[in-house]
Amino acid sequence: MDYNYEQTSEVEALDSIYYGDMQILETEPLHKFGISIKSETFDEGEGLACQLVFTYTPKYPDELLLIEIENEENFEDLVDKNELLEHLIQQGKENLGMVMVFTLVSAGQEWLNEKWDHIKKEQEEKVLAKLKADEEAELKRFEGTRVTVESFLAWRKQFELDMNIQAKREKEAKDKNKLTGKELFLRDTTLNESDLKFLDDGDAVKVDESLFQDLDDLEISDDDDEDYVPGRSGSESD
Repeated sequence: MDYNYEQTSEVEALDSIYYGDMQILETEPLHKFGISIKSETFDEGEGLACQLVFTYTPKYPDELLLIEIENEENFEDLVDKNELLEHLIQQGKENLGMVMVFTLVSAGQEWLNEKWDHIKKEQEEKVLAKLKADEEAELKRFEGTRVTVESFLAWRKQFELDMNIQAKREKEAKDKNKLTGKELFLRDTTLNESDLKFLDDGDAVKVDESLFQDLDDLEISDDDDEDYVPGRSGSESD
């Protein structure tokens, strides 16, 4: 096989196919050139792009040419260029014996498209997941927490501890036991009958009649009762 002829013919064909996207970097001793590839949406402001650099070897296409990846755009943490390189090398091994640059460029182009589609899908899923989480959080905020018997009892116990309700209940119970005199009187009906019992008890009240035995010796006239003025003596005349 005339390797030089095969290589020169392929370079001419590639330059015609990728005109504007192909750059000849070296011609001696062997051709070295770069071809830019990009995902379908790259020109719209998003996507992946890079340059595939090929260097012929003396016995290409019966042996694999050298492949490099340069000028990556938007790869960052999204894409591992070594993964792309391994993919292209594998494709080259499967096409030994025939010129393969067009096949490798097409494989690289397809790989970028598939990667970007996957990246976009993941990004959209993340956005949807966040929207769903925000919506669920909003609904939960309006609906509140579902109450069960266990959660209510636990809440009530903690609430009573926080509000010191048990101590207040004990204080109220003690205050209720401290009745006023009126409340004791109204509550104890035996107190209502105490005075009556005292009056009904004949032995409880006795009158000493001897205190009144000399009343007959007193000279009390009706006139004296009429003329008597408190604070005045009987000798004063009108």
